[in-house]
Amino acid sequence: MYTHEDLAALQAQSLRMQSWIRKQTFSPEMEKTLRRFSSWEVAELILKVNQSTFRGRLAADPSLPDGEVEEEGRQRWYSLDEINELRRRVKVNRQSLLPYRPAGKRAIRAAIANFKGGAGKSTVALHFAHAAALDGYRVLLIDFDPQATLSHAMGMTDVDEDHTVWGIMARDLVRETDRMNAASVGAESGTALPRRQLPASIRDLGLSGLRATDFIKPTSWSTIDIIPSCANAAFVEFASAQYRHLNPDWSFFACVARYLEGIPDDAYDLILFDCPPAIGYQSMNAVFAADMLYIPSGPGYWEYDSTTSFIGQLAEALEDLAAGFATFPAGKVALPKAFLELRFLLTRYEPGSELHRAMRDAFRKVFGAHVTEHPIELTRAVEQSGRFLCSVYEIDYRDMTRETWRRARATFDQAYGEFRASLCSAWDKLDADREDAA
Repeated sequence: MYTHEDLAALQAQSLRMQSWIRKQTFSPEMEKTLRRFSSWEVAELILKVNQSTFRGRLAADPSLPDGEVEEEGRQRWYSLDEINELRRRVKVNRQSLLPYRPAGKRAIRAAIANFKGGAGKSTVALHFAHAAALDGYRVLLIDFDPQATLSHAMGMTDVDEDHTVWGIMARDLVRETDRMNAASVGAESGTALPRRQLPASIRDLGLSGLRATDFIKPTSWSTIDIIPSCANAAFVEFASAQYRHLNPDWSFFACVARYLEGIPDDAYDLILFDCPPAIGYQSMNAVFAADMLYIPSGPGYWEYDSTTSFIGQLAEALEDLAAGFATFPAGKVALPKAFLELRFLLTRYEPGSELHRAMRDAFRKVFGAHVTEHPIELTRAVEQSGRFLCSVYEIDYRDMTRETWRRARATFDQAYGEFRASLCSAWDKLDADREDAA
């Protein structure tokens, strides 16, 4: 017989192992730090300029960051902030090295979603965030998954559930209830409708007074922030059902969309959502707030089957929202929900596998141009990065053969390249989308 006490004991044992792994991976202070990048990486892989051209620009302007030289080494190594300063100040053939970012538009929001566990959602979100940061973009990650894999990979180990998506939803409930009560709710006869009451257990949390920035935490990447998750936030699905009962008029699925309206348009360039493996209150908030929907899937039949079920159930859920909430207070969001970009991305792909090639053809036959050209291949470096709570971009290529590292990086670079194209396409469509909503 096994009770909750046995489960708690097993968790405590596992937490001790987690602590040991972090000691091997993070700094002695148990904080995740970001490595420096070699001049070869900065030139060839990040800024994408010839090494001789890069050295020439540095020699011509001594005021540019010159990095650090390691002991017994000759190559210079640069921090992310130094790389971004180089990107801002250096031009090649009179062309800026800054990434495409149209002025006057808000950040694009992309949801990485599929309710099949192990599809690679957190891995894709992590690598796209790191690739975008190295590309010069400012990124906000929102971890909707109580498993908190993405949060842990970004170095978040001590998270209060009040500052997770659950806190955002509870804050929204109080604010929306107060707004509804303060609005003119009287009938034509002048009779006031009953006020919506919330229990002290919710109001006394003090969440309604928090600013949007209070939920955002910095990471070891200077241009990546995160709204983390934690295991204690797992009860959000149960709490949200209770909240809906307390205020049936509360549009719960628009909480995060309303929250994001409180963040300045120019604070970030990209906002990435890592969704839980289920269609529920959290995942629907992510999907509803997203401009782009990226659906990762493994290359097997069961993954294909699960992905088919996912898009079917998601379609039904979005249809129900559109039919049942024709007029609702959801801020600037509009119904029916429409995505600016929709993509399917194969993960853990092995090009030498006949089954994987056949399933890739099946995905293309069914979903057509929505399937990305470049899948994410399974390599030893990818497996190793997951084992050490980091991305391929964080791994020092000297810790393995350079060819192994380059192959792993190349597969994510190619996938990110397509993602970036979708990002830029979404920006171009954003104003038209707002006009349609109006």
